[in-house]
Amino acid sequence: MNIKNKLFFGIGLLVAMIVMLVVLSIINLQVLTATDPESPAAYPALHRALIWISVFGVACIVIGIVLLIKLPRSINDPIRTLVNGILEIADHNYDKRLNLGMNEEFSEVAVSFNRMAERLSEYQKSALSDLIQEKKYSEAIVNSITEPILGLDKERIVLFANEGALTVLNLKREQIIGLSAYDLALKNDLLRRLIRELGQHDEKKEPLKIYADNKESFFQAKYIPIYMVPTGETEQHYIGDVISLQNITEFKELDSAKTTFISTISHELKTPISSIMMSLKLLEDSRVGSMNEEQQMLSKNIKESTDRLLEITGELLKMTQVETGKLQLSPKITKPIELIDYAVKANRVQAERFNCHIEVEYPEKIAKLFVDSEKIAWVITNLLSNAIHYTKENGRIIIGARQIENVVEIFVQDFGKGIDPRYHQSIFDRYFRVPGTKVQGSGLGLAISKDFVEAHGGTLKVESELGKGSTFTIRFAV
Repeated sequence: MNIKNKLFFGIGLLVAMIVMLVVLSIINLQVLTATDPESPAAYPALHRALIWISVFGVACIVIGIVLLIKLPRSINDPIRTLVNGILEIADHNYDKRLNLGMNEEFSEVAVSFNRMAERLSEYQKSALSDLIQEKKYSEAIVNSITEPILGLDKERIVLFANEGALTVLNLKREQIIGLSAYDLALKNDLLRRLIRELGQHDEKKEPLKIYADNKESFFQAKYIPIYMVPTGETEQHYIGDVISLQNITEFKELDSAKTTFISTISHELKTPISSIMMSLKLLEDSRVGSMNEEQQMLSKNIKESTDRLLEITGELLKMTQVETGKLQLSPKITKPIELIDYAVKANRVQAERFNCHIEVEYPEKIAKLFVDSEKIAWVITNLLSNAIHYTKENGRIIIGARQIENVVEIFVQDFGKGIDPRYHQSIFDRYFRVPGTKVQGSGLGLAISKDFVEAHGGTLKVESELGKGSTFTIRFAV
């Protein structure tokens, strides 16, 4: 019997009992009114009427109580069972099944619920199988990569590490997976450095020197932040980082071989160049004999080419000093004006040849510098020489110094054609030359200048705009 029939049956039965009770009471009332109350025959009739009224009254009360208890329970119990089943499903217990008896409405609900739970269980098993397969596939890909790779979540818990990472970290898989990288870093120097540099994405990092595979190796660390868009959202959320170590040992060895070769060649070239210059001076000596005009022109060209060759070899030697870490500084207290005067005097002949006007701007009071005057003077000389080459005839160049709070700046400003903003960073790279440049050069001057300045803890920057010239500025903290 369904709930609606139960309700109608219970209410109907109760109403029928009440009606019978009322009818019986009316009949008994009529019997009593038709009988003489003082007659002895009236007592049995009155007694029977009271008995029947009491019986039917008690029956109505019992039936009402039974309906009050049974009827709501017959509705609430299946609903409560259904709610509990839904909660079980919400907790991913897909093995839950319902049995709501013979109730017509709820039996259909139970059948539908059980069918849904069965399909969810099948889907879970299928999805779990797919996830396990995908996880194994991902692990196989990560482990197939020879370069060390380490994955961390945003709490710095180690999620995965391939064989290469385990080798360089000298750890086993069970000693790292699922553990805090901070805790592991306390006893692992390499991991401690990787974690420390993890938050320094914008800084230039030196290669890591690691002893792996029974030899000394060099690795360049790359830090890749990982973002994900959660289901139902549109914005990305940071979920962790992947640390990749690129083995650059081969490139480091090639670079070292290149540096050694350049250093050797540059050093060996100095001897024949010096011999050429000595022979040229003897040739120009009038005591040996006078030269005609054509010979003097050839001698001048030879001298210019020899000076340029000597300058290039000097730059190459300075570059190899920087690359091999053999750059030695001899700092002393120096006035900025001394460095500027040296650069102006060194470029005087060149400025006269290009008919350039050099203006010096220098304040009355400025702090002294504690630098290697020879190397910083070379840097300023190189910057001024470049400015002369890129300045038009009868043009002007400004060289000077200024102090802004605790920073001393030495600048060289020209009003030439300027540098395209795309090349503002590249011009400090070794061997780089701005496309379309007609001025000859090795492409090393600015690179070496930057290395010299940074070795003193300073910075070398450029500000330039096409058609308006360039300003190179050296900054030192005092």
